[in-house]
Amino acid sequence: MNHYPWLTIIVIFPISAGLLIPFFSCEGNKIIRWYTLGVCLLEFLLIIYIFCYHYQFNNNSIQLKEDYNWINFMDFHWRLGIDGFSIGLILLTGFITTLAILAAWPITRNPQLFYFLMLAMYSGQIGLFASQDILLFFFMWELELLPIYLLLIVWGGKRRLYSATKFILYTAGSSIFILIGALIMAFYGSNISTFDFHILISKTYPIELEIIIYLSFLLAYAVKLPMIPFHTWLPDTHGEAHYSTCMLLAGILLKMGGYGLVRINMELLPHAHSLFAPWLVSAGALQIVYGALTSLSQRNLKRRIAYSSVSHMGFVLIGIGSLTNIGLNGAILQMISHGLIGASLFFLSGISYDRTRTLFLDQMGGIATSMPKIFVLFTSSSLASLALPGTSGFVAELMVFLGIVNNLSYSFVFKTIIIVIQGIGIILTPIYLLSMLRQMFYGYKSSEIAITYFRDAVPREIFISICLFMPIIGIGIYPNFVLSMWENKTDSLLYQSFSRNL
Repeated sequence: MNHYPWLTIIVIFPISAGLLIPFFSCEGNKIIRWYTLGVCLLEFLLIIYIFCYHYQFNNNSIQLKEDYNWINFMDFHWRLGIDGFSIGLILLTGFITTLAILAAWPITRNPQLFYFLMLAMYSGQIGLFASQDILLFFFMWELELLPIYLLLIVWGGKRRLYSATKFILYTAGSSIFILIGALIMAFYGSNISTFDFHILISKTYPIELEIIIYLSFLLAYAVKLPMIPFHTWLPDTHGEAHYSTCMLLAGILLKMGGYGLVRINMELLPHAHSLFAPWLVSAGALQIVYGALTSLSQRNLKRRIAYSSVSHMGFVLIGIGSLTNIGLNGAILQMISHGLIGASLFFLSGISYDRTRTLFLDQMGGIATSMPKIFVLFTSSSLASLALPGTSGFVAELMVFLGIVNNLSYSFVFKTIIIVIQGIGIILTPIYLLSMLRQMFYGYKSSEIAITYFRDAVPREIFISICLFMPIIGIGIYPNFVLSMWENKTDSLLYQSFSRNL
């Protein structure tokens, strides 16, 4: 048991600091945004300090444990702890949120509420990745919904009411299945309920019940990842949200579904996971091609990038379903990689819209001459998204590919079909991304854009893009820098899963 509540501090600090924002003057937008940026920077530095000085990377067990009784009659405990799976996503959350706050600098309407909601999301995301109690996991999962709904409804585009309503119906409706699964796991086979991950991991269930529990959780994750056909909220939400909110959606929110799939379904329900693994692989492969084809048909820039996210998250499903060490490592790396690349693309699409005042690709064209810096940044991020060698996406997708190849339990025919479908998706990816660049930056300016000259990227925008791009290149050149964070944990998880399936 950890004697100093480091994890509680990093979970509570952002939202607690956000509660002070209403005391700032409404006219003091400059003070509010600098204060919020300072809170995020301090939180991120605190996370780095905790991991550097209080976390042992060669230990694959849960560390920095905290357990405080919260609600007696439900055995609801404030249980926190981290391991290799948590570290990368918590660091990603701190990094992306800090840059999203900096990206939101032009926000002037109701800044008090905006920055409070951003900090509330920060706490919820950190809390979810650090939860060691399944009921606390559900609580943190739900904590995300209201801030995103309000960020959409207040600062969204013309169809913000429709997209916000669709988002809340999909995500709130599906998340009830997490609570149902949690209650079944907590009360089954014992007179005393428990929501503790450490105890639940040793529980066994009849295979029929385990399948029901697995499907209950999977339905919630299918919406968040998202998986086809539960993905339709994502393009609408991305299309209407402010680009700083899109950075959090693409960079962190989608990863909550992948994390839950590993943390709960794979770790706590290994028998059912072994049965559903081939279906996850099949769904992931089809999702890669479907997302790529649908992205290619989109005229709206943000919707094209949103469908590319659907496609890239298919690799996460394949890696998790591969049941191999290299495949699972690749899936986690893909979540980190896509978090960085997706945030970068949505940020660049947002600052492009600020100048052109359009998101329709057929209304753009030839803007590279006016915005050469944005052109270079957009091209670099697009090349990273199509998994160019030397970028993080290439390493992650290659590892997922090798994970399927190395699986000995799948038939040769099944593996061949999946690899061919993956290959088709990999071919389609540069088609829709390079055509996007061609429509935006090459050729002649569209007559529908009245402005003849656009202001290029300012230092703040260049700084954000470079900060996002540097780890993409760094991971692509030396992936062991991040893989070492969770390699021991994946070894342990797969060994325990295979042992329990024997």
